[in-house]
Amino acid sequence: MTTDNDRTQRGIQSIEVGGQLLRALVHHGRPMALKDLAREADMTPAKAHPYMVSFGRLGLIEQDGASGHYRLGPLALQLGLIGLQQANPVHIATPLTGPLARQIGQTVGLAVWGARGATMVHIAQAPSPVHVSLRHGTVFSLTRTASGKLFAAYLPPAEVRAMLEDERRREKQRKGEAALQAGMPTPQPLPSWSAFEAELNEVRAHGASRSTNEVIPGVSAMAAPVFDHSGAIVLAVTAIGPTGVFDTRWEGALALALGACARSVSEQLGAPRTKPG
Repeated sequence: MTTDNDRTQRGIQSIEVGGQLLRALVHHGRPMALKDLAREADMTPAKAHPYMVSFGRLGLIEQDGASGHYRLGPLALQLGLIGLQQANPVHIATPLTGPLARQIGQTVGLAVWGARGATMVHIAQAPSPVHVSLRHGTVFSLTRTASGKLFAAYLPPAEVRAMLEDERRREKQRKGEAALQAGMPTPQPLPSWSAFEAELNEVRAHGASRSTNEVIPGVSAMAAPVFDHSGAIVLAVTAIGPTGVFDTRWEGALALALGACARSVSEQLGAPRTKPG
């Protein structure tokens, strides 16, 4: 008797073999000759050709009449578009946050861009007994947090500048309240637009952002961007922890692990291979 588990585990080998040809075509992202496709799939052109004929009949590939090169067909394009529509960045990234938190030993969160700025929507606590607590729904400062600066680096400048001015107005209001209430700490002044632009250039240059003791003394953070198929930023993968044990080096182990996680999610969303900006 065939069990449900047998049915889910058993596949059709010929489909998996032929799928290597489609994988090669997708990986290179350009029309390819049969011999090149066959080489990438580790098979002979004679073996590869029948697969390409069948894929062509299904609309998964099509052949250029002049060059004879193969490219993705209309059905493949439709499947890709539907896949992009169904792709949810948070849903894809969430299962990766727990393993990442254990790997780097720091709390990991996912932030999206909301009406008020970068907003925390998922948290995986650090495995160590000493960690920084975060809450879902926390909105991060545009200029003083790793998540805020990360979104600012990749969002349209006009939108970012408007948010900076809005944050400046709120800061002015808080300073007024602090003057009326003795003992309330006065926050550091916000940067000018030109100074903030210099910070954002650094973020784009490294493909990540960081903050050290900027919001809370003794707390540091680093964030890496997730991009969608259009190259737009859709998510920040953020690590946060005690400054004394937090590695904020651009090429440190934490930054590399954070970047690898963000790139993995971006790839699943169909992001361009070249880094935007």
